[in-house]
Amino acid sequence: MLESFFKLKEHNTNVRTEVMAGVTTFMTMAYIIFVNPSILSATGMPFGAVMVATALSAAFATLLMSVLANYPFALAPGMGLNAFFTYTVVLGMGLSWQAALAAVFVSGVLFLLLTLTKAREAIVNAIPMSLKLAVGAGIGLFIAFIGFKNAGIIVSDPATFLKIVNPHLFQDPNYAEYFKANFITPQSVLLSIIGLLVTGFLVVRRTKGALLYGILLTTIIGIPMGVTNISNFQIVSMPPSIGEIFFKMNFNELASVGWLTVIFTFAFVDLFDTIGTLVGVASKADMLDEKGHLPRANKALLADSVGTIFGSVMGTSTVTTYVESASGVAEGGRTGLTSLTTAILFFLSIFFSPLVAIIPGAATAPILIIVGIFMMESVMKINFSDMLEAIPAFLTIVIMPFSFSIAEGIVAGVLAYTFLHALTGRIKDVSLTMWILTGIFVLRFFIV
Repeated sequence: MLESFFKLKEHNTNVRTEVMAGVTTFMTMAYIIFVNPSILSATGMPFGAVMVATALSAAFATLLMSVLANYPFALAPGMGLNAFFTYTVVLGMGLSWQAALAAVFVSGVLFLLLTLTKAREAIVNAIPMSLKLAVGAGIGLFIAFIGFKNAGIIVSDPATFLKIVNPHLFQDPNYAEYFKANFITPQSVLLSIIGLLVTGFLVVRRTKGALLYGILLTTIIGIPMGVTNISNFQIVSMPPSIGEIFFKMNFNELASVGWLTVIFTFAFVDLFDTIGTLVGVASKADMLDEKGHLPRANKALLADSVGTIFGSVMGTSTVTTYVESASGVAEGGRTGLTSLTTAILFFLSIFFSPLVAIIPGAATAPILIIVGIFMMESVMKINFSDMLEAIPAFLTIVIMPFSFSIAEGIVAGVLAYTFLHALTGRIKDVSLTMWILTGIFVLRFFIV
């Protein structure tokens, strides 16, 4: 049944590979189950209820991706969007979290309408192949940067912006607060480096399930180091109720403030983060056709838009396709069986949250770095001898990690592509959709 539904042989894969890929994806993004409620709870939303809403919305949206699009992509409430929800919309603009949920709901409906009219699919297909390859490489750098940051190998520095960690910094009082806020200790950094070496060794040896085994081995090594916390360990716990946040959108309050800016920002970031993730990860997995189009893109985008609507009803911020899906793809995941596995694990995490919680960030950070290496392969297909291709592609690649945003990388690449073509007399080579995107991107700088 699994073979016929997910077409495993057609995608040159099997049940074992797909399941292991799904487990790997889940383990690299399971942090969102705890990080999302910790961010949203600053608005006054109950932590336990948001944790359940996060897992439920991730499970539902990822299940949709599996059965509708048959792609190995996982979804969950997005990082960055949850921070915008909390610190800009609620704490900054003074809206209640109920009104912010209403804004997320409206943006989800807007996504759904754009998807049903195939406008979002047209955007995906209009992006030139050179930029699609650049998005994949840019995501690679972005993922690796997140991995180095989560590992504590790269730390924030007021003078140079970033600095490689060293033992002396842990004695410097200027960094004490930063290390504490990010749960960085000498032991956790050392464990991340060990995890990077262990996982790298398994990858070099072409071990099946290298990324998953890397996470598990690093977690075990972290026990005697005191990084993997198994004190008060229990396997099963009853989940809290989501009654306090379920279906609590306040549309009346949303209509009384500057709702257009809020909805536009939610819509813009989610739209292009999702498109960037789909295109970038799909290019790595050779899922794009000969025209550079993503088959069934509309179904994948449908899962994303419905997931956002569902998430807002459950009581969480915008649901989006996760860049960590690349870890499952790197493990060999090629079909919806990978995302089905991830969806099931997200649902089970509601009851097994203590078990999920013992996996330290130091065990998953090395995986993101290794996946970043995998994603860089697409850069070799870009013609860097043609500056008309090279400049937009390069800007796309570097702006993603520099701005900590997939969407901003796409904006930079598209603007450079269209304007350079216009300035060099190649305006006819730019599609109408690309010019519309350029207009939206320019307008966005004046709205947001």
